[in-house]
Amino acid sequence: MTIIKQQDFVNSIAGALQFISYYHPLDFIESMDRAYQIEQNPAAKDAIAQILINSRMSAEGKRPICQDTGIVTTFVKIGMNVSFDTDLTIQELVDAGVRKAYTDPSNPLRASIVADPAGTRKNTQDNTPSVVHVEMVRGNKVEVMVAAKGGGSENKSKMVMLNPSDSIADWVEKTVPSMGAGWCPPGMLGIGIGGTVEKAAVMAKESLMEPVDIVELQQKAALDNNSLTTDEKLRLEIMERVNKLGIGAQGLGGLTTVLDIKIKSCPTHAASKPVVMIPNCAATRHTHFTLDGSGEALLQTPKLSDWPEITREAGENVHRVNVNDLSKADMSAWKSGDTLLLSGKILTGRDAAHKRIQELVSSGQGLPEGLDFKDRFIYYVGPVDAVGDEVVGPAGPTTATRMDKFTDFMLEEIGLLGMIGKSERGPQTVAAIAKNKSVYLMAVGGAAYLVAKAIKKARVVAFADLGMEAVYEFDVEDMPVTVAVDSAGNNVHDQGPAVWKVKIAELDNKMA
Repeated sequence: MTIIKQQDFVNSIAGALQFISYYHPLDFIESMDRAYQIEQNPAAKDAIAQILINSRMSAEGKRPICQDTGIVTTFVKIGMNVSFDTDLTIQELVDAGVRKAYTDPSNPLRASIVADPAGTRKNTQDNTPSVVHVEMVRGNKVEVMVAAKGGGSENKSKMVMLNPSDSIADWVEKTVPSMGAGWCPPGMLGIGIGGTVEKAAVMAKESLMEPVDIVELQQKAALDNNSLTTDEKLRLEIMERVNKLGIGAQGLGGLTTVLDIKIKSCPTHAASKPVVMIPNCAATRHTHFTLDGSGEALLQTPKLSDWPEITREAGENVHRVNVNDLSKADMSAWKSGDTLLLSGKILTGRDAAHKRIQELVSSGQGLPEGLDFKDRFIYYVGPVDAVGDEVVGPAGPTTATRMDKFTDFMLEEIGLLGMIGKSERGPQTVAAIAKNKSVYLMAVGGAAYLVAKAIKKARVVAFADLGMEAVYEFDVEDMPVTVAVDSAGNNVHDQGPAVWKVKIAELDNKMA
């Protein structure tokens, strides 16, 4: 009988969560590097470059890859011949590890979990409780798979109950464009097929714990396609069809939208065909370890030489901009797809701050003293706490569409000049941007540590009680962004994928 000590389990969970906060899986890095090498769209290539540079910086600095350090999901497979030296449940043991990891003073991770989700949504302050799946298996060991999943990608999960005769590949190809770019492509799609709805969802999530191995599968298919299973053939078909959509890195248009397709399936009812699709973003974070009673898990530290050496070079369409001295006339010269390097003072604000701003103004109370958005830029971000000599922790953008319902108000009543966030905006917001001669700038999701290095000063201006959702003022220097929606309403997230879908079809025709 194997005995697992309480502290060994807790320390292993905590160590794994710290490890994945700053180390990407190397199979993911290799896959991203392949995507970088073949990418032909300069904007998408630059976005991938930022992700890879950020990944290396995070590995060097041991700081989070992304400011959204995720909701923790753990799969614990316990051998039947294992006993735990503790009175705590598995849920309590995992949560103890999560608490220890997320409050580690050397690398504090952002607490994003809120209790009472349909009501007060109060932050639990330590990122607990986590989501734990327990399975009893044969043997005398405990196998643990742990992941930290960001909200931007989790929010794009899709579920359908297909008819038995319906095509899964058709549904995926139709559905992926509706997900927008908020899941931070390029990444992976985990697909669960069969069982019941909840079983399909768990299988989809668990499939994302597997390594990126689509190249090996393609090589296997080239040698003997008949040796492939149904799921393997479906992986290859979906991979090809999704990448032909031309969505590309960060939705800017390009050759690579997905790095791999993962599928898990199980038997289902004869009348049913449940399918769940969960995307993993460019900050994919997971690791596996085994406990055998000999002590806590030791994870192998990757070598920095395993990361590709990539640098970014300023192209012809790169403009340096001082946001402290900016007018709508100046912004009218910016074109959708241009790269800007921002310097000056910008304000921040996310969902909770926008809601409070609207409530205060609508009630007649007005904004707190010192908070003025007129002719300013707002950055949609909830940063990680700073450590050491940092002015702020990793501070990548959050999904901008969540702020769409506030945009008219912020532009027309608050006097906002422009916005910075992640992924696309909705049609009504694009129209409001054009109407007000504003702009929407996109920072790369999954490059949070890189962005943080451009922030030279940071201070809380208002709503300190909101924690990471407080309004900050950042003093930035050469912060890289892309003009996603220009003042005329031209939208790179519409134009880019449309152009590259046609280009990919043309490339395929030439090769046929």
